[in-house]
Amino acid sequence: MKRLTPRFAVPLLFFVAMGLSIAIAKAANELPELGTVASGALTIDQENEIGDVYMRVMRSQLPVVYDPVMTEYLNDVGHRIVAHASNVKTPFSFFLINNKDINAFAFFGGHVGVHTALFHYADSESELASVLSHEVAHVTQRHLARSIEAQQRTGPATLAGVLGSILLAMAAPEAGIAALQTTLAINAQGQINYTRSNELEADRIGMQTMVAAGFDPYASPSFFGKLAAQYRFASKPPAMLMTHPLPESRIADTRARASQYPQRNVPDNLMFQLAKSRAEVRFSAYSADHLLHQYERQLARNNYVFKEAAQYGLALTHFRMEEYDKAEALVAELLKQDDKNLFYLDTQTDILLATNRTNEAIDLLEQARKNRPNNAVIDLNLANAYLTAKQPEKARAILERHLILSKDNMVVYDLLAQTYKALGMSAERHMVQAEILALRADYTRAIDQLQHAYRQSRENPLQLARIDARIKQLREAEQQMRNL
Repeated sequence: MKRLTPRFAVPLLFFVAMGLSIAIAKAANELPELGTVASGALTIDQENEIGDVYMRVMRSQLPVVYDPVMTEYLNDVGHRIVAHASNVKTPFSFFLINNKDINAFAFFGGHVGVHTALFHYADSESELASVLSHEVAHVTQRHLARSIEAQQRTGPATLAGVLGSILLAMAAPEAGIAALQTTLAINAQGQINYTRSNELEADRIGMQTMVAAGFDPYASPSFFGKLAAQYRFASKPPAMLMTHPLPESRIADTRARASQYPQRNVPDNLMFQLAKSRAEVRFSAYSADHLLHQYERQLARNNYVFKEAAQYGLALTHFRMEEYDKAEALVAELLKQDDKNLFYLDTQTDILLATNRTNEAIDLLEQARKNRPNNAVIDLNLANAYLTAKQPEKARAILERHLILSKDNMVVYDLLAQTYKALGMSAERHMVQAEILALRADYTRAIDQLQHAYRQSRENPLQLARIDARIKQLREAEQQMRNL
């Protein structure tokens, strides 16, 4: 399924970040709980509220990737890690940002962002897991809250700079560092997102967690050592090294810590290699010709971790070049080996829809749905196929059920807006568009959409009451965002 990617505006993010930080600081200075002790600097509920605001702003300003297959895979790995973590006090969600710089970050509310470039530079699922485990540890140890509490000791005014730079550094590390230096007049290396002690603690706890989850501990020093070596003499280090400094002593400590665990043979994972191929074709800066030669060369020389991943990358490249026959021949071979694989099913669906074989796509997905009911990848592809086949009622049944399972799935809302439009359900379409805008922190326009829906629901008292209640909720959310 083709992903949705909102527009990106870095300059605006700077002002959003700084404006949001000032608003948060103002509210924080009015709250008696803040700035007392580490555990009381922010309550879990307050962290979740701030995290929700940050996530909404990020959807609006960052190129968040809405690719159901990649999202499901990333969350599968992430939640395998969280299941073995200690001190988990908030739900976790993992999301992708289309960015060529290597980085990952975590913030309030258990939100963990991963740049798509990480899939290009990581060579194994354990290397990906080492990064995710580190970020999960930052959340479970409440490093952001502890950093804020530490900065508040120097005076309430510093809180604005800390919070603003946290958000800004996530998107543009150099700007975030500069903001911290200007606002706090401190050493940038010591105060980016976390102190060095927090980084070391995240290394230690992250490694414990990834080992408990069944990953290879040696992947952590391997990945970070490889990253540091590659950029040792670069004039501009990657974002990850700016937000996660890697002195030689820290790499050595990580290597020594890994050596304390028994040697284990952790076989690589096909799903990771498929995700890596998908990220390279869909999100890297490489041209289609470059990718075509890359995958053809891998297959000709047997130079791959999994042949299937090289074939899949080649199929995606042919699809990108609109060479659908070649793409389908490769995917058909892959489906013979595993007809339940979501990567293959998703790409085959794209091929069938691109070649106007909608009924074949529906047949494929309806059969797959029998084996995996309520799977988001299959259901969203099927809903999209139903819409293409001008069967919006069937799409509606699937999508409205998925709203119960996930209230923040942008793909569900986007498809549902198209569905209601096809059905002539104007009020409902405005209501869904309001939710899309609210998920991007655009409460003013969201309320405007609900007012349109209200005017079109005069003969439906129950819906009028629901709309009225939602308008009040969004006004409260808008005020809450200003107060945070």
